[in-house]
Amino acid sequence: MTDSTMRALVVEQLGGPEVLQLRDVPVPQPGAGQVRVKVEAVGINFADVLAVRGEYLTRTRLPMTPGMEFAGSVDALGEGVMGFSVGQRVAVLGGVGGLAEFAVVPAGALLPVPESLSAPEAAAFPVSYLTAFFALSTLGYSRAGEWVVVQAAAGALGTASVQLAKSMGLNVIALASSDEKLQVARDLGADVTFTSDTADLVDRVREATGGRGANLVLEVVGGKGFQGSLDMLAPRGRVIVIGAASREPSTLRPVELMKRNLTVTGLWLTSLMQDPEAAREAVAFLTPLLASGQVRPQVGPTYALAETGQAFEDLLGRRTTGKVIIEPQR
Repeated sequence: MTDSTMRALVVEQLGGPEVLQLRDVPVPQPGAGQVRVKVEAVGINFADVLAVRGEYLTRTRLPMTPGMEFAGSVDALGEGVMGFSVGQRVAVLGGVGGLAEFAVVPAGALLPVPESLSAPEAAAFPVSYLTAFFALSTLGYSRAGEWVVVQAAAGALGTASVQLAKSMGLNVIALASSDEKLQVARDLGADVTFTSDTADLVDRVREATGGRGANLVLEVVGGKGFQGSLDMLAPRGRVIVIGAASREPSTLRPVELMKRNLTVTGLWLTSLMQDPEAAREAVAFLTPLLASGQVRPQVGPTYALAETGQAFEDLLGRRTTGKVIIEPQR
């Protein structure tokens, strides 16, 4: 590696962690309206793993460097970029390109970062907290005092959802695969916790909510458990479909929604962030919460760039809590 080259992970064929190739490649140059970021930390999401496998919501264009969210410092400005300065700390929701020592992104992909956040915390912020905000507020239209069920509550999205829900005055029922993971959710303020495999889970949720049921379920698992998400809802309850970690199909009978006036809504952060007004609203809501420490991104295990394959495997194997982080400068 020289001053004109950098290390990056390159994907030339679809597949599992084995297709990630660590290479020396030219340092990218920012064009008009672009910013080059020195990448200090990358947040790894299921979406990154799915994109490498060719199973994400959009077609994976090869060759590519994965890494949709990351944080670091502004390294160079392209022509016409205003409002940023070299050396400024930023978080980035860039879609791809983060798993490298440097990345070039549109200036509009940069997000403000409170000084109180470390680089790994800043990298753990964009996807999880923006998604949680839209799920709870814009699409879930929750109100203080309502009950929300958070699946996979110890993961990156789960921990963000628990914190934001409590900041909004909601009552939280957290689900996770083990009591150790549930303790993470309890430490963040979850009111009631159950392991995901509880045999009478629907009944337990109804009991916890005074017999009425939950007002909102954040659905990230899918598969055969999706029916349970519907069953645990109160009348006029809402399910927000954010993912399908089980990678199994879900069955929905629309007529069943009529009986209790239920709503099922899909959420895809990429399309929501293309609405400038929605994006501004989300950032304006989250920034003071982050700056004050009322919510704090939960950093999980960290890996070097060459260890990204192991990070993918650990994430898929549900062996992690919080946001999995890659540090390209290590």
